[in-house]
Amino acid sequence: MLIAAGDADTALAFVEIGALVLGLALLSRLAGRFGLTAIPLYLVAGLAMGEGGLIQLDVSRDFFEIAAEIGVLLLLFALGLEYSDTELRSGLRSGLAPGVVDMLLNALPGLALGLLLGWEPLAAVLLGGVTWITSSGVVSKALSDLGRLGFRETPAVLNLLVIEDLAMAVYLPVVAALIVGGSATTTVTSVAIALATVLVILLAALRYGRPFSNLVAGGSDEAFLLMIFGITLLVAGIAQSFEVSGAIGAFLVGLALSGKAEERANQLISPLRDLFAATFFLFFSFQIDPADLFDAALPALGLAAVTALTKMATGWYAAGRVGAAPKGRMRAGTVLIARGEFSIVIAALGSQLVDGPQLGALAAGYVLVTAILGPLAAKFSDRLPLPPRLMRRRVPSTA
Repeated sequence: MLIAAGDADTALAFVEIGALVLGLALLSRLAGRFGLTAIPLYLVAGLAMGEGGLIQLDVSRDFFEIAAEIGVLLLLFALGLEYSDTELRSGLRSGLAPGVVDMLLNALPGLALGLLLGWEPLAAVLLGGVTWITSSGVVSKALSDLGRLGFRETPAVLNLLVIEDLAMAVYLPVVAALIVGGSATTTVTSVAIALATVLVILLAALRYGRPFSNLVAGGSDEAFLLMIFGITLLVAGIAQSFEVSGAIGAFLVGLALSGKAEERANQLISPLRDLFAATFFLFFSFQIDPADLFDAALPALGLAAVTALTKMATGWYAAGRVGAAPKGRMRAGTVLIARGEFSIVIAALGSQLVDGPQLGALAAGYVLVTAILGPLAAKFSDRLPLPPRLMRRRVPSTA
């Protein structure tokens, strides 16, 4: 037998893992009942069971650590599946100007706050990334749940998400190389290698995506799932060995799939993604002392208030470029407020920095607030009052 009947540590690990996963299931059902993402609840659960929390894990921490890493990869892989090569090229053409506005309006508040708090510049840059990137998962779920996929402003929202995700393909490897540190020559070399690796994988995904999809599409569901899962881990590992975020490697694997392979991957990988992603959010907040989160509450609330407004301004501008009416522009702005998986990934990169604990706590509080505020604001955006001067502008629209 692989597991001895009297192995107390194994039995305790099973109890811990089973109880936590069952708890995550209940939290997910609770969030669904209120029409919200479960991410904030997962973060709160992790705080209760991590450093300085109410309950301390005994033997299963290593399991959750590797499961959390896999969760990041599957989140980004699934995100890559959302985009075809045609949509990617179209998004690059039409979303570049709003993407620049998005970066300036939303990264600068985080960067500025980090510097005002006296953090080292790299930690402040990471906080800028936390405030910049909208949660694609929360936005896509909100658009679907609210029945807005066919609205005029929705392509502008999706194009912004494409630009953000591609920007992360550059941002993450660069900051990862900077975190590793070393001499100036070593750092520049690491950044160059990281960017070259991303470029090669991206071009290969766009150029050879269809042949690759045809190659892996056959076989049983079991064989297909094992192949896709194995390729994702393999590419992520290779990317990470070149100082590129493994998550970006996983994203580009998802991007390369199209047609039947994309449809099968979406169907088969979703349960795995949801399971491992939940453990990622849980494990992230395991490492945060609730006392640090309390200290970060005021900055997190202030930052959430400022960047909610800047995201609304971003969505207003982007939707206006596609001819949406004021109500449609307001819908676009509010649906972009939520931050989530990418923000946590970015904060996790800085966990070993001197200001890493403060960064993690502020990011967790910030995501808690925006992940709740965003879906609620999107749901009730049509009821928000607009200044009369904005309502006078008539634009033919489905809004």
